[in-house]
Amino acid sequence: MTFGARALIRLGALRHNFQVIQKTVPGARVMAVVKANAYGHGLLAVANALTGADCFGVARLNEALALRQNGIQQPVVLLSGVYTDAELSSAFDNRLDLVVHCRHQLELLEATAKGRATVWLKVDTGMHRLGFTQSEASDVIKRLRQCAAVEDLRLMTHLASADDRHSRETDTQLARFRVLAANFDGDISIGNSPAIFGWTEAINEMMSSGRGRRFWVRPGIALYGISPFPQGKGADLGLQPVMRFESRLFAVKALSRGDRVGYGGRWCAERDTTLGLISAGYGDGYTRYLPSGTPVRVNGRAVPLAGVVSMDMAAVDLGPDATDAVGDPVVLWGDELPVEDIARHAATIPYQLVCGVTHREPAEVRD
Repeated sequence: MTFGARALIRLGALRHNFQVIQKTVPGARVMAVVKANAYGHGLLAVANALTGADCFGVARLNEALALRQNGIQQPVVLLSGVYTDAELSSAFDNRLDLVVHCRHQLELLEATAKGRATVWLKVDTGMHRLGFTQSEASDVIKRLRQCAAVEDLRLMTHLASADDRHSRETDTQLARFRVLAANFDGDISIGNSPAIFGWTEAINEMMSSGRGRRFWVRPGIALYGISPFPQGKGADLGLQPVMRFESRLFAVKALSRGDRVGYGGRWCAERDTTLGLISAGYGDGYTRYLPSGTPVRVNGRAVPLAGVVSMDMAAVDLGPDATDAVGDPVVLWGDELPVEDIARHAATIPYQLVCGVTHREPAEVRD
């Protein structure tokens, strides 16, 4: 029996979500985004389960190398690109696709004779983080077409507000990208998780006018069964949560009315009650920003968090008639307690919660 908080990862739910995405945008190639340890779900477990993915997207070189060193053969895209000659050589050696989003990366490719790679040119259509402007794009495309290190050139952009289904900015970005894509004869990509589910009609329309080229979507959070929208849950989109974050009670004690609990005594018992101590804290990724009253499920029923979350433990008010005992199961988030709801209690996004699981106790992976 493991008392420390741990993640239960369900690969069957992962594959289900992948199929839902495929059905939502039929005909699209799927770049499964597995950066940040597959959003906290386990890089290798997720990649090995997604045999149907056309490629994988990662943020950093070490993530890509971990995939290659563990036998993953699908194309791997470095979404942040490379910045040094050594990184570029490693990318060539490991058959990695490169995103180019700045002049430094463009010039690095133009100066090398060490190899060739598929290159994704990132265009800034309105997010104003990474990417070349529309006015720069034609010149950069021309230079990359002439670059000996570029084996195949593709085009991509990123949507800033696709999680707002009424965003005019998204309409503007889509229109800008259509103009660029109309004069580009290679593969293109624009669909992150919120675009796939919130702008499905526009995505499918762009695919249908693709002149035979391939259109790529880049699902991230949706793969893991979590809604990309501020309101709602993954289940609303037909998705299943892949992670269940669970723990156990490791202490139970009686409290009298007026007793204060935890650092600063910020929670006070309003009646005689029973306190439960859970083996889960911010050292496990159960964030300190969760306030008293946040729901936790103990033995299948919801009870409120009581006081400040500590590094290794959290307290809950089990109620005056509680019969719970040491070793009883606790769910911090999962099917019956969606991580989207827990994130709202913490005034954050579910991405941060699942990515923040520290795996002090190794995850349990099931099919």
